[in-house]
Amino acid sequence: MALRFRVTVVVLGAGLAVAPPAGADPEPPPPQIPDVTTYMPVNPADYTVNGGKWYAFAGLPGVVCVLDTLNGDYGCSGPLPGAPNGATLVSGTPVGPPTFAAADPGVYAAAGEVRPLPPGTRLTYRQVFCGVDDAGVVACLNAREQTGFVIGPNGSYVGSNAPAPVVGTDPN
Repeated sequence: MALRFRVTVVVLGAGLAVAPPAGADPEPPPPQIPDVTTYMPVNPADYTVNGGKWYAFAGLPGVVCVLDTLNGDYGCSGPLPGAPNGATLVSGTPVGPPTFAAADPGVYAAAGEVRPLPPGTRLTYRQVFCGVDDAGVVACLNAREQTGFVIGPNGSYVGSNAPAPVVGTDPN
């Protein structure tokens, strides 16, 4: 009888240890980034600018997007609909999630006049895929980090496609 009591206490105690506080809502996961890896690739030579240092394309009106072939950085600048705090730049590096920032609107001016990507196509440099869907929404995904961003007429956001951690587990 004593053994059964101990097992019951351990099971109940373990259940209580991982239960969220009463009334606390779990943190919502970041929005998903469209899987631009499935879009049709374009020839990067057709989008090479800045002396061969960048691949660049036009997004929404006034938005220029760049994949930097020197360091693997990527981003878009210009009027970003719904960006937090009026940000005019969203950019990422090969490691970690992209971020929004207020920046000189001409941060990618060295790209000069750039062509738009046709709907359903993408540019790729190393693990970064940037593409445009049929509605003109730009999405960039760092496939290794599973993070990226979306710029669309209805809003802009940074997101993640990484699986959500299981509550009560240590990812390390």
